[in-house]
Amino acid sequence: MAKNINPLLKEVLMDIKPSEKELRDIGKILADNIKKIKGNIQNRKINAEIFVGGSAAKGTLIKKDLYDIDIFIRFDKKYKNEVLSDLAEKAIDGIRNTRIHGSRDYFRLGISQNLFLEVVPVKRIRNSREAENVTDLSYSHVNYIKKKIKSEKLLDEIRLAKAFCYANNSYGAESYVQGFSGYALELLIYHYGSFLKFVNEIAKIKFDSSNKIVIDIEKHHKNKYSILMDLNEAKLKSPIILVDPTYKQRNVLAALSEETFGNFQNVCRNFLKKPSVSFFKQKSVNTEKLKKSADSKGYEFVLLKITTNKQEGDVAGSKLLKFYRHLAEETGKFFEIKEKGFEYDKAKSAKIFFAGKKKPWVISNGPEMNDKINVSRFKAAHKSVFIKNNRLYSKYEIKFTLKEFIKSFKNKNKKRLEEMSITELNLA
Repeated sequence: MAKNINPLLKEVLMDIKPSEKELRDIGKILADNIKKIKGNIQNRKINAEIFVGGSAAKGTLIKKDLYDIDIFIRFDKKYKNEVLSDLAEKAIDGIRNTRIHGSRDYFRLGISQNLFLEVVPVKRIRNSREAENVTDLSYSHVNYIKKKIKSEKLLDEIRLAKAFCYANNSYGAESYVQGFSGYALELLIYHYGSFLKFVNEIAKIKFDSSNKIVIDIEKHHKNKYSILMDLNEAKLKSPIILVDPTYKQRNVLAALSEETFGNFQNVCRNFLKKPSVSFFKQKSVNTEKLKKSADSKGYEFVLLKITTNKQEGDVAGSKLLKFYRHLAEETGKFFEIKEKGFEYDKAKSAKIFFAGKKKPWVISNGPEMNDKINVSRFKAAHKSVFIKNNRLYSKYEIKFTLKEFIKSFKNKNKKRLEEMSITELNLA
C-alpha cells in the first residue's frame, strides 16, 4: 500500500502546507503585535516575557481558513495566579481584544477575517510541579518538541496527522471535541515515527477499559501498572494514556473521549481500506443527502438549530454539546434513533439532526403497589397498566411524530432549556 499511498500523501502535503507568503504575513503580524505587547509590559514595569506557542512555534502549522496563533505572556512567579489575566489585559492595552473566560482568562485579538491571535497568561516556573494551570506547561511543551523534532520529514508527518484529525472532527481537546490536541499529535507522531504508522496503530487498538493503551515516551515510570497507580484516576478515563514527557503526572490525552476515539478509529480503518485525499478535507454535514437517505429507509428526519447565550468557543460549544446529548437521550426513549449528528459553528449555535422511527410501544415505570396514593394517581394517568414484581407499569403506543415530540419537548421544558443556557431550539 505504501507505494500507492505516498504520491497521495505528497499531494495532500502540497495542499495543507501554508505558502511562504502566508507564513511571512503571519510572521509580520506576530512581530508587530509582540512589539506592541512588549512596549506595554516595559512601560508598566511588568516582570514578564513573551514566547510564541502552538503549531506556529513548532513549525507544524497547517493551512486553514482561519488561523489561530498562540502568544504566551510568561509572568514572574511573584505574581499571584488571580492577577495574571488582569496583567495580561494591561499588556495588550490599545489592541482590540475579547476576554475569554476560563480557568484562567485569556484574550482573543481579532486581526483579520482569516487570522486571530490568542494571548494567554502563564506563570514562569522552574519545573512542572510548580504549574498552577495546564497552560503553565506550554513553554516546556514548545521546547520539548523543538528539541526532539527537527527533521522536515517528521514535521510533515505531524502536519498530515493534524490535517487528518482536523478534517474528521477529532482535532482539539476542547469539551465540544474531546479529541487529540496539537501537542498530543506531535508526541504520537514522534512516538510512532510516521503518520501511516500512527493511523495503523490506532486502527488496530481494541479498546478495553481494564487494559489501557499506555505510552510513556521518556520512560518516567517503571511500568504500565505504576502509571495507572500514580496518575490521578480522573485522568485515566481516556482510551489511550499518553504520559507528558515534561510532567510525568499528566495524561496528555485526558480529554480524549471514547466516542471521539471510536469515530476516529472508523475513519482510520476506512482510510486504510481506500486511501483518498478527501479524508484530509473538512466536510460540513450534508443535510439534504442525510434526509434523502432517511426518507429512502422510511425514517423520519429532523434538522434543528440550537443556540446558547454563553461565550463562544469552548464554553458555548460544551453547553450546546451537553444539550444535544440530553435531547438525544430523551428522544431515544420514544424513537429508535438510526442516525444523529452535531455540528458546532464555533460561535453560539449548532446544527443537530436525528433520523429514526417510532418505537412500537413504551413502558413507563410506576410506583410500588404498597404506595396506595401514587398507585391511584398512576392508574388515573395511564390507560393500560400491569403489575410486575410488585410494581405498577404502563404500556402505551407512540402516536406522535419525531417533529411533534421536539415541539412538545420545547414547550414542556422551557425552564430546563433556560437552566442549560439554551436560548433557541427551532426546526431548521
